[in-house]
Amino acid sequence: MSTPLAELGENATLARLLPFLTTNEELLTGPGDDCAVVARNAQWDTLLKTDVVVESLHFTRETEPERIGRKALARAVSDIAAMGGLPEHALITILCHPGRPVELLEGIYRGMAALAQQFGISLAGGETSGLPHDGLVINVALTGRVEHGQAILRSGGSPGDELFVTGVLGGSFPTGWHLDFEPRVELARGLLEAGIRPSAMMDLSDGLGTDLPRLAAASGCGFEIDESRLPCRPGFSTHDAVSHGEDYELLLALPPEGVKKLVNSTFADTLHNIGRLTAEEGQKIASGWQHFSA
Repeated sequence: MSTPLAELGENATLARLLPFLTTNEELLTGPGDDCAVVARNAQWDTLLKTDVVVESLHFTRETEPERIGRKALARAVSDIAAMGGLPEHALITILCHPGRPVELLEGIYRGMAALAQQFGISLAGGETSGLPHDGLVINVALTGRVEHGQAILRSGGSPGDELFVTGVLGGSFPTGWHLDFEPRVELARGLLEAGIRPSAMMDLSDGLGTDLPRLAAASGCGFEIDESRLPCRPGFSTHDAVSHGEDYELLLALPPEGVKKLVNSTFADTLHNIGRLTAEEGQKIASGWQHFSA
């Protein structure tokens, strides 16, 4: 008897697939975080990330090719930022119906190249393939680096850690932010350089309502937030800020000593305190995006 993906949902589907994954002694962090972490040398660890954008899901057929390409690469860069790392090398796989014009692919690569130059990323190669039906899919496999043993995981939070987000939330698709967002690499690295180290961190791609429970669960915690303190994009509600997704901001937990350093830093007005991690299961909030939902 077969089980439809829509019946399981994303989390249950992943749980069915994880037992098939293999590891070795060099893999420090596997599935369940924004990136995998692999031992490199005494100074650095390697970050591994793959991400995909699909026409009619992450962009429309009418979206400018340069913005499609930029988004495809920027999504993966955002995950590198969430681990406290720096992006390095990308491999690009494009699946496209052969009826589409070559200028579409040229525009996509122009958009990726501009962002790659901004972050010092090499576009090292990849693969192209035709699709038997009309459509466009872009997958980005990206490597990065982070100081050895210093990757920020989702699982490091503790009860009492304060929860913060960067930027504003909600309305990403109606405003076009989902195409033009700025990956928070510089901000994440700046926090670390200032000695403000999050105990846990991830990027908000599926929405606060989906991603916050993931971070809390990974840390073995519950959470409490004050929705009146959510930094909402002008014209959008707190419900939108929780449920819309594609914000590509950072969600992070800070222990008490980190909060004290933040208050006296140049980042005090950059991060928005929305609540805290708790020992109990605690609060329920509206869900964000869920893949495979019916």
